[in-house]
Amino acid sequence: MTTDDRSDITLPTADQVNAMIEELFPGTGNTCAEIGPGFALAQRPVDDSMLRPGGFVSGPTQFGLADAALWYMVFAATGRIEPMAMTSELSIRYLRPAQGSVLWARATVESAGRRNVVGTVRVWCDDREHKPTSVAQGTYAMPL
Repeated sequence: MTTDDRSDITLPTADQVNAMIEELFPGTGNTCAEIGPGFALAQRPVDDSMLRPGGFVSGPTQFGLADAALWYMVFAATGRIEPMAMTSELSIRYLRPAQGSVLWARATVESAGRRNVVGTVRVWCDDREHKPTSVAQGTYAMPL
């Protein structure tokens, strides 16, 4: 079932997602900036510990934010915050160096079923959404 078939879902808010993160996973540095029908937007302020030589945001930092955005997107796809939803598969392609003060990732639902949710993520820095630094696609498995 795709998200287009799920118009009856009540979405959690970004504040509710962030409250769960603060309670169960404090210190991640990732936050949910927005959640809506079939998407989630994650953000992370960039600090020196995330930078490679040349001032580029590291690949692992981008990967981690892409994974977080997919996790939040699962909540949009299912209409509930499910902390135990787990990454089943995730691949990323780095397109250009990432430089900036805030890293963003927007995940959109490609397919949502009872057991798996598949999504695509675009990652960028600051206000340059039109210039993604990486793209990822992943699958989340829902708990039994």
